[in-house]
Amino acid sequence: MDRTAVNPWPWSVELGYNQGELVSGHTRTLYCSGQTAMAADGTPRHAGDMAGQLALSLDNLEAVLDEAGMSLANLVRLNVHSTDVDRLLEHYGVLASRLGAARVAPTTTMLGVTRLAIPDLMVELEGTAVA
Repeated sequence: MDRTAVNPWPWSVELGYNQGELVSGHTRTLYCSGQTAMAADGTPRHAGDMAGQLALSLDNLEAVLDEAGMSLANLVRLNVHSTDVDRLLEHYGVLASRLGAARVAPTTTMLGVTRLAIPDLMVELEGTAVA
């Protein structure tokens, strides 16, 4: 697969994401459901702990990617939904460092929402990956 960053303005790259990504030559696309801070048994974890929820949400997204034979490096799109964007931004380094380690800057949209499906959850990550 070939990826070409599309950035008419440089400011987004400094924040860790591309404005667009042109992908060609891929053979598989994985659309991931929103991943949250849920344990393997389906119970929510880290109530009130944004950093903990963000880390577990990323772990769960990586588990889905891994099951499909992919990794964070295959992400081309990441949607971030949070019930508290200000708290999320305080802990955004958790996400940025993991994406940076994977050497990927997927197109990203961050949205503030009133609530998620389970009231104690504060962040949900939805991704699209190609290989």
